[in-house]
Amino acid sequence: MQNKKKIIIATRKSQLAMWQASYVKLKIESQSPDLECELLPLSTKGDKIQNTPLSKIGGKGLFVKEIQNALLEGKADIAVHSMKDLPKENPHELTITAVLERASPYDAMVSNKYESFDSLPINAIVGTSSARRSAQILLNRPDIQIKQLRGNVNTRLSKLDNNHYDAIILASAGLERIGLKKRITQILYPPLMIPAAAQGVIGIETCKDNTKLNQLIRSINNPNTEITTDAEKTFYNTLEGSCQTAIAAFATIDKEKLFLKGFISTANGDQVLMSYDVGSIKHPKTLGTSLAKKMLSSNSTIIMSQSTIK
Repeated sequence: MQNKKKIIIATRKSQLAMWQASYVKLKIESQSPDLECELLPLSTKGDKIQNTPLSKIGGKGLFVKEIQNALLEGKADIAVHSMKDLPKENPHELTITAVLERASPYDAMVSNKYESFDSLPINAIVGTSSARRSAQILLNRPDIQIKQLRGNVNTRLSKLDNNHYDAIILASAGLERIGLKKRITQILYPPLMIPAAAQGVIGIETCKDNTKLNQLIRSINNPNTEITTDAEKTFYNTLEGSCQTAIAAFATIDKEKLFLKGFISTANGDQVLMSYDVGSIKHPKTLGTSLAKKMLSSNSTIIMSQSTIK
């Protein structure tokens, strides 16, 4: 029996990251039965530092550096990321070769006491470390007390269960992927909460010069997800978005048209700029850039300067 060619997949060690990497493994092995994938779980700096806001220790890039280094050092063939965590600047030797079909892009409220966002009491304590989520919560409910919340999904749920919060906000895709959909109290659809750029999208990163592997990985790419991801991430990156800034972007496709909604807010939600634009599915990055530039007016400059959680 001929030995199968092995592909090493670098991933974070969290339960959600391991699920995502295992899903990529399944997709690759289903597409190419002659291949065998092996996971390489790695701890990132972002995983190790749990008690400090990301904005104070370097942002979401802390979740990808060690994973990318495994590619650059030849320890792994591909890396699996949550696309929303991928920073603007990445090693020039690497590329996102494919994205998988998007799961739910929306945020979810989880609460053991209250059945909806509207039923939260005055001065309720809500857990999130996201500037985007905080701003949109305060835009709708200025009375709510935002309390920082770090850690993996299970850690965050444990803090809720220990009565540190009245409710917490998480990505619905993450809860669904690790079998915790039943914990969702309410999906927070727009306009209540516009999602993060590329939330719910799994990205596969490879070395640019690995032509044969890239051709294989490209075969599992989802074209529609790639289109919406390109529009949202380009918008976000053009505005110099980070985990510290209250920026949201959400793209949808209708036949040949691509619709993109953008959101910028001060950290406390008291000044908000929302806009949208329509373009062709053939030019998603152009749409992302044009909407960002349209919003980079004098008003948005003021809002951007106050969009960071201190």
